[in-house]
Amino acid sequence: MQRIVKQLFLRILLAALVVLHAQESVPKDFAQKADALCKDLASQKKFMGSVLVARGGKPVFRKSYGFANAEWDIANTPDTKFRLGSITKQFTAVALLQLVEQGKLKLDDPISKYYTDAPKAWDKVTIHHLLNHTSGIPSYTAIPNFFVTGSKLPLTPAQLVKLTQDEPLEFEPGVKFKYDNSGYVLLGYVIEKITGKGYADYLRQVILDPLGMQDTGYDTQSTILKHRASGYSMSGATMINSSYLDMTLPYAAGSLYSTVDDLSIWDQALYTDKLLTPASKDKMFTPGLSNYGYGWFIEKRFNRRHVEHGGGINGFNTVISRFPDDKVLVVVLSNLNSNAIGKMGTDLAALLFNEPVPEPQPGK
Repeated sequence: MQRIVKQLFLRILLAALVVLHAQESVPKDFAQKADALCKDLASQKKFMGSVLVARGGKPVFRKSYGFANAEWDIANTPDTKFRLGSITKQFTAVALLQLVEQGKLKLDDPISKYYTDAPKAWDKVTIHHLLNHTSGIPSYTAIPNFFVTGSKLPLTPAQLVKLTQDEPLEFEPGVKFKYDNSGYVLLGYVIEKITGKGYADYLRQVILDPLGMQDTGYDTQSTILKHRASGYSMSGATMINSSYLDMTLPYAAGSLYSTVDDLSIWDQALYTDKLLTPASKDKMFTPGLSNYGYGWFIEKRFNRRHVEHGGGINGFNTVISRFPDDKVLVVVLSNLNSNAIGKMGTDLAALLFNEPVPEPQPGK
């Protein structure tokens, strides 16, 4: 009994030391500077949304700005749900790697094994190539005027793939990197083919519910979703409602919504073996061409190991930025389209690490 009490005391002490270390590692004026940065961008109409900066799993800055619904003057709050755009891809990658661990597919399997309508040109395209954007398959989102003429009609995953499957490969699989939303649509198709379940339902079963991410899911217009943000864009100096996008189209490449707090849960789970084995996480976070792994860009920033992904979708821009060795997380979710969000995440990390904030480039 005495031994158990001693072990419990040591665990509590260790947890307290971790929290204390995290607090001591944050500059005293960080929250003030972070708030000033966010307010400045909001005043320039380059940002409207929620921000979370955490260290050691504990928030050190968590605040929201602007409106979740500008027409009703409803303010954004930390529990506001934002469309994530391409941050979705890392969830798709984890679901695929789980299936690999279960022996239900292999990373070097050709996509034609699962997508039977694959053209002959895709014979060398593998799951690995789709995960790290080296397949050479043209992206349907690069079709000229796609978002002008084709963004309002629902399509199935197979119909999305067919938009570009008869086009020639842009390069030999594995020799180049080119960001490709069609590849992640195919990965969602593979998940459904293997599991016999819809992509949204499967993600909820194997990732979202087990982690308690109740404020994350597949965004569907017909669903009454509490605290969902409306998306906005700028037309000159005027904020306008963003153009409509049917959410079947981003699919496994970009259709999830979430909150800053749920993404903190996601971040912390990636330090554990709840989702993937260490070997699978090594694969996910190993940089390939253009420093892209599986659903993440991997690089050094401020001379620290850094993994990141951004998202952009009608009315929303997002970024999730992780410094694994420092246990630092930066999340910016904006319901106002802006090319400033990526740099905003970088600047918040710079303030936390007492690094100089990079000067903005012209037009940024």
